[in-house]
Amino acid sequence: MSVNDKEIKLSILDIGTKLQGNDASQTLKDSTERIQLADELGYTRYWFAEHHNTANQVSTAPELMIAHAAAHTKRIRVGAGGIMMPNHSPLKVVENFSLLEALHPNRIDLGIGRATGTDNLTAYALRRSREAVLSYNFPEQFNELLSFFQRNFPAEHPYSKIIPIPNEQDQSLIPNIYMLGSSTGGVEFAINEGLGFAFASHLAPQLAIPVLRAYRNNFKPSTLLSEPKSILTTILITAETDEEAEYLAGPVELFWARLHTGDIYSPFPTLVEASKHRYSANENAARVQNKDRFIIGGIRTVAEKLRNLVKETMVDEVMIMEYYADKEASQNAYRMLAKEFNLRGSNR
Repeated sequence: MSVNDKEIKLSILDIGTKLQGNDASQTLKDSTERIQLADELGYTRYWFAEHHNTANQVSTAPELMIAHAAAHTKRIRVGAGGIMMPNHSPLKVVENFSLLEALHPNRIDLGIGRATGTDNLTAYALRRSREAVLSYNFPEQFNELLSFFQRNFPAEHPYSKIIPIPNEQDQSLIPNIYMLGSSTGGVEFAINEGLGFAFASHLAPQLAIPVLRAYRNNFKPSTLLSEPKSILTTILITAETDEEAEYLAGPVELFWARLHTGDIYSPFPTLVEASKHRYSANENAARVQNKDRFIIGGIRTVAEKLRNLVKETMVDEVMIMEYYADKEASQNAYRMLAKEFNLRGSNR
């Protein structure tokens, strides 16, 4: 499969990282400015994650972030990456995203996750049921979600009389639906139900190529999607030079090293803190193990890596996880990437 620059689409995943010195309001303001820039530069979509009970992330309600972001942009698709289904009622998810689709036609994406995006205690607080926390009923939730969207419950099903959103055309309020995955589990749902698929390569880099190739080669068309659409999500840090990019990557490398050594509550490091940090033996081992999770380098370096990765994984799109400790560096990186990959709007 050959891929040229015009076919490589770029998008952004925002987990709502709160930088030191910022409160929640400033963090959300920065996200709004970032999506407006992405809209102007020609990025394809901008997704918000769902995480709970974290020390550094404010993106707890993607549907609210989507509503705000879509109202402040013009063209870019906006979505959830994703909605963690164990935390939600399928009907309520359908109601929320049908409303979003009605407000912003043909601009809304729904990424579906099988995990909770949090710890067990918080999952219990969200779901109010110990049994629900300990059980796995995602397939049932998933089927309900799709049936509510398509209004195709069997006539004898008790939910067949429930109307999520009154609308003359039943199919008109369905967002683009993607299955999320970081293993071999999620991809099976995407293949068998004919949905888009987004793979989190930063969580399982060794699986990215085989899983994404399997999705494209085995995809089964559906009424929702006639041909495969795949996204690879990665943590990417870039700048004018390799040296500058390595410096900018210091905070995310330290943050992930701490995560993998059990430190989940430290604030996201600053550039100065990361540059001065002396890694412990355990942190350094984690840092080495984490290298494949990141794409780091000057714009020419990362552009070559991205082109090769797109060819190897056969994806339609690369989604960059927002992990910059400096707002200006983040904006500069997105401008450089837009220019390098000839995104529409990059020359404005």
